[in-house]
Amino acid sequence: MRTDDFDFDLPEDRIALRPVRPRDAARLLVVRPGGAPALEDRIVRDLPDLLRPGDLLVLNDTRVIAARLDGLRRREGAGVVQVEATLIERLALDRWLALAKPGKRLKVGDRITFAPGAETTSGVPPVATPLRPASPATSPARGEASRVDLGHSIRQDHDENPSPSPGRVGRGGATDAALPERGAPAAPPSSPVCALSALHATVAEKRDDGSIVLAFEFAGPDLDLAIAGIGHMPLPPYIAARRPEDAADREDYQTVYAREPGAVAAPTAGLHLTPELLASLQAHGIGHAFVTLHVGAGTFLPVKSDTLEGHRMHTEHGVVTPAAAARINAARAAGGRIVAVGTTALRILESAADAGGTLHPFAAGTDIFISPGYRFRMVDALMTNFHLPRSTLFMLVSAFSGLATMQAAYAHAVATGYRFYSYGDASLLFPEAPR
Repeated sequence: MRTDDFDFDLPEDRIALRPVRPRDAARLLVVRPGGAPALEDRIVRDLPDLLRPGDLLVLNDTRVIAARLDGLRRREGAGVVQVEATLIERLALDRWLALAKPGKRLKVGDRITFAPGAETTSGVPPVATPLRPASPATSPARGEASRVDLGHSIRQDHDENPSPSPGRVGRGGATDAALPERGAPAAPPSSPVCALSALHATVAEKRDDGSIVLAFEFAGPDLDLAIAGIGHMPLPPYIAARRPEDAADREDYQTVYAREPGAVAAPTAGLHLTPELLASLQAHGIGHAFVTLHVGAGTFLPVKSDTLEGHRMHTEHGVVTPAAAARINAARAAGGRIVAVGTTALRILESAADAGGTLHPFAAGTDIFISPGYRFRMVDALMTNFHLPRSTLFMLVSAFSGLATMQAAYAHAVATGYRFYSYGDASLLFPEAPR
């Protein structure tokens, strides 16, 4: 198929720069291919009435890290250059793959000093955030209560999902990868980074695609703590280009159940869920399970090739624990529908499922690319936001509900004032060909 098939016009004023409050007051477009009605305007808070007892929501519990770093490169004889780096993938305990601006002015061996007060390359001063030790409120360890009281049942779900042994290779060219330890403990108060005002890194490698490898002076939990204190929330480019990050984004750009640090973009469908809504769903017999997929910066990249066959999908790392796999398989065996909350939850489920529709424990990377013609193995419904033209995510929803159906749904959304992208409204999609 041609990439142009997935293009559409979107007025700039449809791009949401802030979320609605409360979260579950966002609009929800229900899409039922071939149904009557095929399109229905609701709100997210209506979810309990749109699903049925026995259905199971699958939530991505990744936590967005403060992945945007502002700093200065100093090189003898070359002066000082302002640098903005966005961390996109952890390669080792002390190394991150990053996108940098201006990348062309960096060389291997350059030393960069990152600090909260450094100006960005755009000249907009970032929000200065004092470096502070992590706590359960900002970086919860595995099994602890999250910063928002989600109720006993949700905490118990997390506690009953221990990490599996890594090694399962998933679909879409997934490979075994050295994953960061899940829920790594915060650095102790005696850590040298607790009093740190700047963080140093060296450019260890420049890659052909323009990315760089940064080798930091700290590693493991110490590095995590330093990044949390010095970094900024990595807002999507279509928001960051129109306003600076502020204190509200630290809360708004996390799900209420975020737990496993590692994402550089939020699993945005989950931003609409509140503890009250999850409790209401539970009261209606609609449970939930957690998986993890650390969302990468590639989620915002448009497809640049003329055809889908020419696109290379980015790799993201994820985990499905044995307990989560067992719970999801049991719900399906009992006749419940598996409802993925977000395309990231869908991608990790489809990566970990076999051809017979059984979900397996998983701890690896996946570059699964879902486009029309794909046969879904695990997911029966999808809650997701409205996506960019020509993006892999619009291709994914077109594969799920049909291209013509999604073109009609998006035309309806534009015409009736739905808000698009990360802070925008949501949709509840049912499949074109129910399994």
